[in-house]
Amino acid sequence: MVDQPQPSLLQQPRVRIAIGVVLLVVAAVVVWFVVTAGEESTDDAQVEGHVVQIAARVGGTVQRVPIEDNQRVEAGAVLVELDPRDYQVALDRARAELADAEASASAARSSVPITTTESKSNVTTAHGSVEQAQSTVEGALKEIEAAQARLTTAKARQREAEANAAKAARDVERLRGLLAKDEVSQQQFDATSAAADAQRAAVDSAVSQVAEADAGVRVAESKLTQAKAGEQQARAGLRTAETGPQQVQAMRARAEAADAHVQQQKAAVAQAELNLQYTTVKAPVAGIVSRKTVEAGQIVQLGQPLLALIPLENVWVTANFKETQLTNMKAGQKATVKVDAYGGKTFRGHVDSLAAATGARFSMLPPENATGNYVKVVQRIPVKIVLEPGQDPDHLLRPGMSVVPTVFTK
Repeated sequence: MVDQPQPSLLQQPRVRIAIGVVLLVVAAVVVWFVVTAGEESTDDAQVEGHVVQIAARVGGTVQRVPIEDNQRVEAGAVLVELDPRDYQVALDRARAELADAEASASAARSSVPITTTESKSNVTTAHGSVEQAQSTVEGALKEIEAAQARLTTAKARQREAEANAAKAARDVERLRGLLAKDEVSQQQFDATSAAADAQRAAVDSAVSQVAEADAGVRVAESKLTQAKAGEQQARAGLRTAETGPQQVQAMRARAEAADAHVQQQKAAVAQAELNLQYTTVKAPVAGIVSRKTVEAGQIVQLGQPLLALIPLENVWVTANFKETQLTNMKAGQKATVKVDAYGGKTFRGHVDSLAAATGARFSMLPPENATGNYVKVVQRIPVKIVLEPGQDPDHLLRPGMSVVPTVFTK
């Protein structure tokens, strides 16, 4: 019996199957490396979006809350209504104060030209009064000179009359002795006596004229005093009138202050109008109502949070890639995003930007490696991935969802 030749090891079925399996595995690994050589993926990623916090801009009692949690609202929709009566009263008061300020400002402005005209007129009148007073003083001085001249003349006449009277008296006494001796006639004596009496009367008249002239001097001096007083008063009036420009300037300053008060009251009216508008809280953007903490009848304070709005039209993905994955990653590269919540549904997008620092640097307590206990840890850097337009028309993505993004770096 001839022995059959034994098949070689490669001809054995099991070996062939094993070799085939190994080749398939190697081929699969090679294909996987080829396919994934230009891809970077991470499961440390989530959907991000804007969270618009809505707070009360004025305090008051809530009248109506026409929205519910998780309700979609459009931009401009009424979210909360506060009791507006207190703010309406404040607005009415501000408008009344504005009207009063405008009236005061109008009166102040109209007083400026009136004061200017009166100032010019008062200066002209004061100059005329001073000139008139000076003329009166000059006239009084002339009257004094004339009165003093009359007084001097009257005194001279008095001295002349007194001298004549003394001479006449001596003549009478001399003739009286001669009459006793019958050396002169009685008629001559009587004529001399009459002449002496006439001279005494002339002295009395001269004395009266002196007294009258002296009284005239005192009257003229009194007029001069009055004239000087009038001149001083006129000059004081002139000085007062010459302050007219300062009075006009002061009036203009008061008018400007009144105008400024008007502007202040206008600002108060505008603020009151804003406060009245703030009693109706409206949605600044379209979005989903979340975290509603306000109810009708509640009293809220200025700045108190009421609810949050999540605009789902603009969401993105923040992927925390390892720093070793960023070698070839840059903005503009295409990416896909698988969402865990929807069974791995894929959305297309692209890399928008890379963060300026690692996530550890933005933490509240960043690691301190200056103690000497340094352990190298691979850091992660946030990468912003933006979805392509039209990828989420139904707004399925919600901020905070876990996703697995893949960036195609080649």
